[in-house]
Amino acid sequence: MKKTKADLGVAAYILAAFVMLIVPIPSGLLNLLLGLNIAIAFTIMLSCMFTKEVLDMSFFPTILLFTTIFRIALNVSSTRLILRTGDPGAVVRVFGEYVGGGDLIIGGIVFVILIIIQFMVINKGSERVAEVTARFTLDAMPGKQMAIDADLNTGAIDDAEAKRRRDKIQEEASFFGSMDGAVKYVKGDATAGLIITAVNIIGGIAMGVMRQGMSMGDALQKYVVLTIGDGLVSQIPSLLISLSTGILVTKGAKDSDFGPALVGQLFGVPKVLFMVGGILAAMGLITKLPTLLFMVVGGIFILTGFLMKRNIEERETEAQVDETEAKAEEIRQPENVTSLLQVDPIELEFGYGIIPLADVNQGGDLLDRVVMIRRQVALELGTVVPIIRLRDNIQLNPNQYIIKIKGIQVSEGEILFDHYMAMNPGFVEEEITGIPTFEPSFHLPAIWITESQRERAESMGYTVVDPPSIIATHLTEIIRHHIAELLSRQDVQNLVNNLKESNPSLVEELVPKLLGLGEIQKVLQNLLKEGISIRDLLTIFETLADYAPTTRDTDILTEYVRQSLKRAISSKYFSTNETTSVITLDPKVEQEIMGSVKQTEQGAYLNLDPEKTKGIIASVEKETQKLENLGKSPIIITSPIVRMYFKRLTEDYFRDLIVVSYNEVDSNVQLQSVGMVTV
Repeated sequence: MKKTKADLGVAAYILAAFVMLIVPIPSGLLNLLLGLNIAIAFTIMLSCMFTKEVLDMSFFPTILLFTTIFRIALNVSSTRLILRTGDPGAVVRVFGEYVGGGDLIIGGIVFVILIIIQFMVINKGSERVAEVTARFTLDAMPGKQMAIDADLNTGAIDDAEAKRRRDKIQEEASFFGSMDGAVKYVKGDATAGLIITAVNIIGGIAMGVMRQGMSMGDALQKYVVLTIGDGLVSQIPSLLISLSTGILVTKGAKDSDFGPALVGQLFGVPKVLFMVGGILAAMGLITKLPTLLFMVVGGIFILTGFLMKRNIEERETEAQVDETEAKAEEIRQPENVTSLLQVDPIELEFGYGIIPLADVNQGGDLLDRVVMIRRQVALELGTVVPIIRLRDNIQLNPNQYIIKIKGIQVSEGEILFDHYMAMNPGFVEEEITGIPTFEPSFHLPAIWITESQRERAESMGYTVVDPPSIIATHLTEIIRHHIAELLSRQDVQNLVNNLKESNPSLVEELVPKLLGLGEIQKVLQNLLKEGISIRDLLTIFETLADYAPTTRDTDILTEYVRQSLKRAISSKYFSTNETTSVITLDPKVEQEIMGSVKQTEQGAYLNLDPEKTKGIIASVEKETQKLENLGKSPIIITSPIVRMYFKRLTEDYFRDLIVVSYNEVDSNVQLQSVGMVTV
């Protein structure tokens, strides 16, 4: 209801302007509307002064347009009354007689001064400030967006706060862009006021002489005074709104009250007030200026300085007392251990020597790399990586860093600042001097070299990596390895909600009628654990919906999903342009494995004889070594029913072993068996 009334009020305001442009109005109503126009102008100016943030006046460009149209309509109505009746009402007459003192020369000079102040000073300055502010606001947008992403990735803010800040940046850019164009309204209004005044003077004299038989002097006296009054009653509100525009665009985006901030910045330094008071007193004593006047004004400034100094000291004392009381209260109150119970999913802690890599002010880009890691993993595996918390730890060695998953350290590394890591890809025979080390991600032998050796090492064929890239690569590999356990039920719920927007019938069929959220989570975790992307969530859910009515075993459902994703699996592990070398399983080994599978209510597990297990692992190691010696990834092909059990059997021994079934291989892939796992 309130919104409806507000809408009707704005519509009536604009409609009244168009009515005044067409329909003559009586002088009494014109007096009321002129008073309303002045009141609105004062309201706008005071609102701009006391608003804390520029976006609180986000509709100011629209307000400028509306008030300009209304003011021009008043000009037209008053001009019509001046020329037709010679009586535009008491407001115009009083402004012409009282402000100008009834004198044509004085009134004309005052009017011209107002026009000059508005047109040459306030309008021109506001226009320039609005233009520059709009340009710098747009140029600063990318940097602000990156800062928000960095804060989001370090955990300083949450998603809701990041969205609020991004929306604020967009609103500021739109506002200052609109203000850049809106100030043209005010400038055009001042120009139009000057032209209308000139036309009114000429038209009034012509009407007085030609229509009313007045002498030139009488016509000049009457109509020029009325025209000046009309110009003043229009230009004073216009001047107030021009001043409001200048206040708003020069205020910027500072989040504070206008009055206290202005007074505090201007009179907040007692030393300045003492100096000003001394200068004024000296001018009164030494020069021929009024001694008493300048001594009094100088004394007021010196007294104000003493008062400001005392206030500052009192505030500092109160602040110290409040700080002491706060610390004492914090010690007295029981410790809030709730915040200590929260565990960050991923943490990167580093010694003080690595801080420059993470500090944007020192040129570090580690935060930007963390953003890219989250984007890369999202594109590669189809899941959102949790917030990565970055923090320094003085307990670590200066060049050491550690990576924690759910509060537990899972890996660590050490770098040398201002050094580069050089790794021999295997074909470089010439050695380079440096500090021997190991690459932290894959534990490959490497050498720390200096900046001066970098170009030579690259020309020799070494792979040279800078410290931020080392940390980023290490962090990426750790995330890939633990991404399955990082996938929470809430993450799965978010994925389900996203899919539901485009495929509501599929989601409603599957969740929770056929499978619960936890069961879907286990299937997705099984896929991620072996590096299979869950980005094609539509195919995954359709497969689950097809097979969930017959089984709710998440391991079996995972195998069905893998077979549906065979195109993605084939493109990940096999090349269509050349034959891929693989290892197969002896049918006897497959029979041994299937014969050892035990079914329970909690799922299936292997109960294989330890000696047979030992023999299978030894055979796998022997056969995969052949492929590794050829520089190829070890891939074992099994029958579909055996794949998941064989993978479970070998995953503790061979971290990077790839196990796929025949049903997961696309028809256009060429395979060649180069070995067989036997017992």
